[in-house]
Amino acid sequence: MPADPSAHGSGETPLRRAPDTSRRTAPSPAAQGTGTSAVEVRRSSRRRRTVSAYREGDRTVVLIPARMSEAEERRWVTVMLDKLAAQESKRILGDGELAARAGRLSGQYLEGRARPASVRWVTNQNTRWGSCTPAEGSIRLSHRLQGMPEYVIDYVLLHELAHLLVPGHGPRFWRLLECYPRTERARGYLEGVVAADRLPHLPAARGE
Repeated sequence: MPADPSAHGSGETPLRRAPDTSRRTAPSPAAQGTGTSAVEVRRSSRRRRTVSAYREGDRTVVLIPARMSEAEERRWVTVMLDKLAAQESKRILGDGELAARAGRLSGQYLEGRARPASVRWVTNQNTRWGSCTPAEGSIRLSHRLQGMPEYVIDYVLLHELAHLLVPGHGPRFWRLLECYPRTERARGYLEGVVAADRLPHLPAARGE
């Protein structure tokens, strides 16, 4: 199996940038249906193994090696968009901002019917991403979500908001989440985090 190109995040100006040989602008797979900016993919014949991305005005630029296949391009665009989103969401939302976000999500996807009395971060939830007490109207999100892409946090918020309307996980509950376009992607991201946590930690080599 060929080694994956190494990914480099944005926010830093590279010391040298190889000339780009081709450019293609396409709607971002992470932004389709959300009204956000497009992605411009720039291929370089001199770029061999690295992939990088940065924001440029109202678009995201992803730099990739010219030899990449279209399937690899799609995969790495998704990876880099997630990486950028995680970097940009490192500013931790306060409880008040989290509650305001929940209110916007309820209005956008649940017709404003879910009205939590409180929404806050907690540090005592290590086996679940969020929890809800419908009788109290309270929603709690695990601090482990802090720094993850915003669409992942939004999905967990919507999940708990839906529990204010439907307590269990039956068909009625999942129908409420069908309107959120990134449900499957967010669930896949969280499943990947859980899987990574289960990987064995290899001992460091001597001298490291």
